[in-house]
Amino acid sequence: MHIGKLIKQQVEEQGKTVVWFAQQLSYSRTNVYKIYEKSSIDTDVLMRISLVLHYDFFKLYSDRLEESFVDNVPD
Repeated sequence: MHIGKLIKQQVEEQGKTVVWFAQQLSYSRTNVYKIYEKSSIDTDVLMRISLVLHYDFFKLYSDRLEESFVDNVPD
């Protein structure tokens, strides 16, 4: 999972601009583009992003974790 790509995708799906997103986070556009490039992200930053976009990015990790548990059940 590449969280930066998923964040970028969610911003685009919501029809938001990089400028809008950067303003909501109090970041520069450059820093937003850096977020888009990240394969992992600090949880505090991810919480802020989740709140701004009204999207639970943590659930993506939880779902993946749950799938791992199911896939690794001993026979």
